[in-house]
Amino acid sequence: MLTAGEVAGLIAAVACVVLVCFLVVVLLKLARLLAEATRAVSELNGRVVPLLEEVALTVGEANRQLVEVEAVIRDVKQVSGHVAKVSDATQTLVTGPIIKVAALGHGIRQAMSARGRGRSPRALERRRR
Repeated sequence: MLTAGEVAGLIAAVACVVLVCFLVVVLLKLARLLAEATRAVSELNGRVVPLLEEVALTVGEANRQLVEVEAVIRDVKQVSGHVAKVSDATQTLVTGPIIKVAALGHGIRQAMSARGRGRSPRALERRRR
């Protein structure tokens, strides 16, 4: 028969074997997990590099178009300044004579209406003062 010390040693040996088996299972699962993670990272790397290249091209194209838009905006600003100058010149050239013609027409109408009533234009002018 087995002594108490031998039984304790046997139990300890079985416990060690069970612990080693458990650790082997855990290590095998960890190794599979690391292999899968390595494969996933390499696939991701294969997808990310072309994606980053496309992003770089897109950003470069956007910058190029922004430069063109800036040039267009600069030209529009210049054209709007010229249009404002032309508008001011047109207003000065057209409205001045129109106001003078309108004032002349108004004076002629008043003179004609005063003459039609028998008053002289000078009497009409004295009445205004």
